[in-house]
Amino acid sequence: MKTGGRTRGKVDMTQGPIMRNIMIFALPIIAGNILQYLYTTVDTLVIGNYCDHTAIAAVGTSAQPIEVLLCIFLGIGTGVSIRISQYAGANDNEGMRRACRTAVSFVYMFGIPISILGWFIAPLILKLMGVPDDVWEYALIYTRIVLCSAVGNIGYNMNAGILRGLGDSNASLYFLMAACAINIGLDILLTAVFGMGVVGVAIATGTAMFISWMISIIYIRKKYPELMFPILPNGVDNKELKEILSIGLPIGLNNSLFSFGHVALQTLINEQGSVFMAGWSVGGRVTGLANMAITGMSSAATTYSGQNYGANRIDRLKEGYVWIPMASGLITLSFGILFIMVRMPILRLFTDEADVLALAGRNVLIMLSCQWMFAVFNAISCIINGTGRVKFTTIINLLMLWAVRIPVAYLIARLWDGRNVMYAFPVSFCFGMLCMIAYYLLSPSWKRLLASA
Repeated sequence: MKTGGRTRGKVDMTQGPIMRNIMIFALPIIAGNILQYLYTTVDTLVIGNYCDHTAIAAVGTSAQPIEVLLCIFLGIGTGVSIRISQYAGANDNEGMRRACRTAVSFVYMFGIPISILGWFIAPLILKLMGVPDDVWEYALIYTRIVLCSAVGNIGYNMNAGILRGLGDSNASLYFLMAACAINIGLDILLTAVFGMGVVGVAIATGTAMFISWMISIIYIRKKYPELMFPILPNGVDNKELKEILSIGLPIGLNNSLFSFGHVALQTLINEQGSVFMAGWSVGGRVTGLANMAITGMSSAATTYSGQNYGANRIDRLKEGYVWIPMASGLITLSFGILFIMVRMPILRLFTDEADVLALAGRNVLIMLSCQWMFAVFNAISCIINGTGRVKFTTIINLLMLWAVRIPVAYLIARLWDGRNVMYAFPVSFCFGMLCMIAYYLLSPSWKRLLASA
């Protein structure tokens, strides 16, 4: 049954009002992000109320290396999502089945080894990051446990990408609702009741994501029987894998190198001591909440671009390629202003240590005043990626981090004060946004694509 661009709960981006479809698609993802934020925030709340600031610092710094290892596979999941969206736009069910079979096999081939190796490589990663002695024990056990559950994280995000490519953004919300309930319940049980501390939080996080992966498999098999979605590895289509990797691997490598850059920045943060680390981590809870719209709007932009490109609706692509980034920037700016105004009451939920609160409050103010530029940059990047043109966005992502943010941060730390490294973020966001706008205006490839409408 089809109604105004919606079919069986899916959003068909190739017809109907553009911004209406974008918001219908993005809102469940934004709601899901809020839920995901909620259960990661509960981790911090539980730790903050039942442990000390070193435990908060440990969880905050451990998140960075975990992100580095997983981001490459999340990028490949984006490649699957783009291929699925292009097949959906072209009404090619066989193509979607090939992509799904290949994606499932990929999860097992790489997710299981990472889950095993994670236990052994965690100490090396944390040593490279210069984690302080008073944080080391907590950071090591948290990193090890979460990496051991990596296959669940990779599997869930791969399936969520498939569903986004189909235009079904509601499903991820359902999965995250389940994950949120499981994570909160286990956090309270293992940490607050049984006193397991950081270990309990890590087990709760990994278990929740693994169960979400299982639920997503059941959902896809029941809701989309035409995909013949396998539970276990069922062969790899080499041509399809090549196409997925040609799109997803540059995005994944870019994301991984980007996250590795965050590890480099985290090293600067770690040099400032556990109090500053805790302030950075707590501040990130508020900035994360304020930036919920970015992921939702970016996912909508990717699906919109992919479906219309696959359907050869370049006229539709031409209509939305400016409005979507503008909307993402305005929404992010609005959230940023709101949370700047109420940041201190929220921060006090996590800790009552005055030094930590002061650093966290300043972090929130600086980050949220400029995050709208990143929203514009990210939305334009996703629109370009949806057409398969990933090289330029990959290069700019890397330059934004390695040629701008990290050098600026190190200059600030060495020539000014290491506690001001967050000022490197607005500089890099502005650089990335201007580069993406320049691509729109000057790229011959992009001009030829729009001219074919």
